[in-house]
Amino acid sequence: MRKIILKILTRLPTKYISNGLILIIILFIYGIVGSYFIMGLNLIDSIYYSVITMATVGYGDYTPHTGIQKIFATTLALGGVALLAYVFNIILANFQEKMRKFSKGARTLKAINEMEDYYIICGFGRVGKVVFDELMQRNQNVIVIDKDKEICDSIEESDRVVVINDDAIEDDLVAKLAGEKCRSVIICTGDDVDNLFIVLTIRETNPDAWIVSRASKLDNVKRLKKAGADKIVSPEIIGGQDLYYESVKPHVLRITVKHTVDEIYDEFKIISDNGCTLESIEYHIPGIETPFTRKIKTMNLLDGQKYVNYLNTHDDQRQALNNLYKTVNNIHSHLISGPDKSTFNKLLKELEKQEEIIGIDLTNKEIAEITAKEIK
Repeated sequence: MRKIILKILTRLPTKYISNGLILIIILFIYGIVGSYFIMGLNLIDSIYYSVITMATVGYGDYTPHTGIQKIFATTLALGGVALLAYVFNIILANFQEKMRKFSKGARTLKAINEMEDYYIICGFGRVGKVVFDELMQRNQNVIVIDKDKEICDSIEESDRVVVINDDAIEDDLVAKLAGEKCRSVIICTGDDVDNLFIVLTIRETNPDAWIVSRASKLDNVKRLKKAGADKIVSPEIIGGQDLYYESVKPHVLRITVKHTVDEIYDEFKIISDNGCTLESIEYHIPGIETPFTRKIKTMNLLDGQKYVNYLNTHDDQRQALNNLYKTVNNIHSHLISGPDKSTFNKLLKELEKQEEIIGIDLTNKEIAEITAKEIK
């Protein structure tokens, strides 16, 4: 029972302390007036009698005799006991709560100091939880900051996870944590204004911090960039791209090929002449599943001509590309979108004459097995 009462008291707002003190003053005034008119005491004795009765001291020098006097003394004593106990418990509960927060804050600070490198997640909503899960799968150290106490209580802390129940925009907490040991600050609250404020606060004191921010609205992408965010991710853009790729999936082809740098233009000319778009190029490092991807998104032959001219006039860039091709043994994949399957069939026949086609719509795992054989 005591634990239940203490739990209830700790949840009471601090304002109830003030309300309790006001009620004590009202009861004290009631005691003085009642003592003066009911008990028949003078002003000084009325104050004295009210104090000792409310405090249940009861020296016995003033004793109620009539019924009304006894009722008055009883109500004054019960009211005093109840209110004094109420206020005392509220003060004690608030003190315990502050001490608990202070103790937890000290433990949190110690845990952060012991972390070598960590990521900071501001906001633990749907997006923040996905980011958190990805980091956990990679055994990273994470500091989660969220103003919702229930959300913070739902996150299990460990040697790699520190949870701070605080509003990231209220003070410079995030800016202090985004120091040398911080790998990245990931801001994913649902409010772009809050995200913008956090970016500005961090960038003001940590010019070298790597900041990734969520943008709920496309209009705010430029604002977050100007504020100092290194990368901005918009669910609207990502969602739109996913919808596009899903809608054109029947007309998207992944071709894994093998050719040299000198054959780049001829290959792109075939793609462009067939009215197809080169969406991206994926370079497959031998034996590694995840490829290195470069987005292209063009079907304009002029773009291909400009790129070849650039390579022909910049020997260092051409050499860098040659080195990349050597690293992947000239094996890479193209994601190509086109109008229909008949166009793809024609495209494949023309490409077969130009270069070696290793496979169509192969998975990353299948390609990794092929590239692994290339280095044996």
